Amino acid sequence: MRTIIQTSMVSMVVALALSGCQKAVDQAAPAAEPQATAPAVEPAQATWPASLPVFGDGFPNPGDPCRRVGESLETVDYLDDSASLLGCLSADDAAKLGGKAVATIDGVTLVSVPTAAAVPGDGDSQGAAKVAGTEYNATERIPCSGYQGAPAGMCEAAVVRGAETGTYVDVTVPGGGKRTIFFNKDGSFLSFSTAEADGTSAMKSSSSRKGDTTIATLGTERYEIPDAFVRGD
Repeated sequence: MRTIIQTSMVSMVVALALSGCQKAVDQAAPAAEPQATAPAVEPAQATWPASLPVFGDGFPNPGDPCRRVGESLETVDYLDDSASLLGCLSADDAAKLGGKAVATIDGVTLVSVPTAAAVPGDGDSQGAAKVAGTEYNATERIPCSGYQGAPAGMCEAAVVRGAETGTYVDVTVPGGGKRTIFFNKDGSFLSFSTAEADGTSAMKSSSSRKGDTTIATLGTERYEIPDAFVRGD
């Protein structure tokens, strides 16, 4: 009988001990919830400053990081008839252009790249090659003025030379529009592209010569196109 009572007491003690352990576990602090992962912060995209009139989709090819730079108070001293002025947000990209770094304005490195260097199809007897990614045989900056009252400056121009159809030059006018000038097979001036919608069909067009340059006019607009640019090889 005593043995049975002792056994029961031992069982009760064990049960109470187990109950206490379970209670201690139940009262333990809950596990810390996993911290939410902060969203990744994307780097800010590089932007071009308003002080520089950049245009085009990249240089020398569309999508490239550097861009052409037009005339403004900040750039007028760096423009040259025989070179293209380019801007790069990275000094490394600027160094790859192979030109001369002339200034840094608002974080943009300006590079002057000569356009007189030999280009296939531009008087070097290497044929009428194409500017990469375009239909054009060559690009150049030409003197221009008068478009919607614009003062004299430099405009980007691109030429397509065709043995059968003659040649045409697309000029990028202020604001990003295009003015197309057509030439005969012998390189002489032919006409402008005009339309009734914008009133250009009513404008008088003409041309004159100054040395080896054609001066083409449309109303008050004036464009100076070198013979070498029109004719190439």
